[in-house]
Amino acid sequence: MIKKEEVFKIGIINKPHGVKGEVSFTFTDDIFDRVENCDYLVLLLDGILVPFFIEEYRFRSDNVALVKFEGIDSTEKARTLTNVEVYYPVKFMDDQEEISSWNYFIGFRVEDIHHGCLGTVVDVDDATMNVLFVIENGDEEVLLPAHEEFILDIDRKKKILKVDIPDGLLD
Repeated sequence: MIKKEEVFKIGIINKPHGVKGEVSFTFTDDIFDRVENCDYLVLLLDGILVPFFIEEYRFRSDNVALVKFEGIDSTEKARTLTNVEVYYPVKFMDDQEEISSWNYFIGFRVEDIHHGCLGTVVDVDDATMNVLFVIENGDEEVLLPAHEEFILDIDRKKKILKVDIPDGLLD
């Protein structure tokens, strides 16, 4: 079974395209094209992360691809994937791979050098121009600007994000 901490969100399936099972896929990270050794994407279906093998894909624009998954061979089957979140397995990223989506940090523990452990990133709020990490620590929720200047170190193996938060930002 695939666990949430083993993947990071890279987009969402929009709607079927054509009659042979292709779907339109809006992505925030094109890692599925940059890394050659992963031949599947993970879709969140009814709360369960399920791998879907890619038969082929082609880019439609800078952030939309048309994807054909194995076993999805009709418009009806493709329609069942509409609005389904798409994830990428972290294990296929090497330590040097560029991180091009803030969603990569979901599941990371955030440690501030002054305040200690702030909690775990559970979501990324990108509804506004200022992208925020949604961090949970017990029943407390902290919103922290996702900004490169605050990040001191990224431990990919332990999933720890070491940060230096300016005074007053957590108040």
